[in-house]
Amino acid sequence: MPKFHDENLIVGVDTFDDAAVYRIDDDKAVILTIDFFTPVVDDPYAFGQIAAANSLSDVYAMGGRPVAAMNIVCFPTCLPVDILKEILKGGADKVAEAGAIVAGGHSVKDDEPKFGLSVMGMVHPGKITSNSGAKPGDMLVITKPLGIGILNTAIKADLTDESVIKKAVEIMSYLNKDACESMIKAGVNGCTDVTGFGFLGHAYEMAEASNVSLEIWSDYLPIIQESLGYAKMGIIPEGAYNNEGYLKGHISFSKSIRQEIRSIMYDPQTSGGLLISVPEENSEKLMEELKIRNKTDFNIIGKVKPKGEYTIEVI
Repeated sequence: MPKFHDENLIVGVDTFDDAAVYRIDDDKAVILTIDFFTPVVDDPYAFGQIAAANSLSDVYAMGGRPVAAMNIVCFPTCLPVDILKEILKGGADKVAEAGAIVAGGHSVKDDEPKFGLSVMGMVHPGKITSNSGAKPGDMLVITKPLGIGILNTAIKADLTDESVIKKAVEIMSYLNKDACESMIKAGVNGCTDVTGFGFLGHAYEMAEASNVSLEIWSDYLPIIQESLGYAKMGIIPEGAYNNEGYLKGHISFSKSIRQEIRSIMYDPQTSGGLLISVPEENSEKLMEELKIRNKTDFNIIGKVKPKGEYTIEVI
């Protein structure tokens, strides 16, 4: 039988956490994570950057520091090898920006390009920011704007211009390193990153893992402005509907919340920001640190409450 439990396995398969954490000694633990996906933009270098930033995000969500990464590549033989070179260069440059190294990897032939990283990070065993650490009274902070999945859907449908594509690439390729450093400085209780399960999906995982409920203030959510218009047009990725179906019965919305806002909250994010649960007395410090470091929109967007009828209440 496979062995899934070990006294040094601090975080494993039993939780909703973003990565596994294995204790080396009293001062060091290793963070292990893996992620890869198909292209979200046409530019191969930008795709490499985005995929790498997304893979590195799990380490930052755990409060860790990336150390080494291995490339994971699926690539069709019908495409020029120069495209693959650009993808790998984009990924390597983003890993270097994170202060880590690419130590190799593995490739296979496939009908569609796919790229990502297996990442190793380091963290002190007593300073892990698990998504199970949210406590009643905490404030909730998100460190990137929502709506990137809707924007990507519009880009694929050729409904956008170059300025929108540039904005999307900048948001997706932006590392969560600055947000991680900010939360470490401020002192927080829990964290997760917001990716394919959407904002509400990852918020739900945090609430369930922490045995609490969350109150979300919809008017305070940072949202990519262009995504609102596309959401009103019905330019919604299939993943948003899947997320909504999965969460049915666990989310309560105030009647005044518009449909496009609801869609954006279910929208699957590619390389989204961090969702942080911070003690109220540390929330001002966190916002100050984010103002110094973070280069995307962020805000306090709700609070943690004792377990109630609904896992998440959106008002």
